[in-house]
Amino acid sequence: GAFLIEWLAHHRAAGFTDFLVFSNECQDGTDAMLDRLAAMGWLTHVPNPGPHEKGAHFEALKKAEKHPLFKQADWAAAIDIDEFLAVHVGDHTVGALLDALPQTDAISLTWRMFGNGGIVQQTDAPVTETFLRAAPPVLYWPWRAQMFKTLFRPALFPKPGIHRPRGGHQGQRWHDGSGRAMPDGPARLFSPLGQDNCGLVQLNHYAIGTMEGYLLKCDRGRANRDAAGFDTGYWVERNFSAVEDRSSLNLDSRAVRAELHADAELAALHKAAFRWRQMRFSQMMEEEPWRALFGRLLLVPPSRVL
Repeated sequence: GAFLIEWLAHHRAAGFTDFLVFSNECQDGTDAMLDRLAAMGWLTHVPNPGPHEKGAHFEALKKAEKHPLFKQADWAAAIDIDEFLAVHVGDHTVGALLDALPQTDAISLTWRMFGNGGIVQQTDAPVTETFLRAAPPVLYWPWRAQMFKTLFRPALFPKPGIHRPRGGHQGQRWHDGSGRAMPDGPARLFSPLGQDNCGLVQLNHYAIGTMEGYLLKCDRGRANRDAAGFDTGYWVERNFSAVEDRSSLNLDSRAVRAELHADAELAALHKAAFRWRQMRFSQMMEEEPWRALFGRLLLVPPSRVL
């Protein structure tokens, strides 16, 4: 909930026209925020309560596959709340990206991992203005830092997936984030190591955030069925701060954010969501396992680029 307004404003500024948003078992009032935004005409909210046999992510995608909003879309992408699209061409919108690759049917949006930058406390400042250091354009390890999401045509790929759509056939045109054709073959989840996969577009991934916020992420847990729990290993494989990256700031979403915050009900829900995060962190500090993890985060330096 604390990040929802910024995320929505950014992707509206990026040129996305419709938003199909799923929520499950919210404790911070995110579902109430989504209901308010739906009433204001900004998005479509679909509650996705558990239990989920294969995880909340998979259940949401099954529902999305059947939803009219997805079926009628020209283009679609499954993007999480900690991911922000960054287009490097034209006016930095989805339209400019598609103009640069007019013959494509799908584009891989490779993650650009943004590090913690030594920021300990949670703040209510925009994520994209707080974290400005990231992994370099070329990485040789780890492969998880080079995973991608996909922008694709639902008419040709009728089954959305967490990282890439399913249901397509050989012969459809698929390009990576630098405009190179991707070969046909079995599903891949990460872009090749050792090359720049983000020449035209990247997906800025603020996977860890502040140290306090990371503990809340650990407390919340993973959204897919087979992933391991969050720990210092997850942190180390994503905490890259080697180079400055201001690509998220190429889109000016301040006016859209101001419009959303001007709604008194939505603004109050946003503030309540941030206060909930502060309260929950204080509660977690009463338990030794969480204090131990917090201490380890304070001890670990930014990850070295190999």
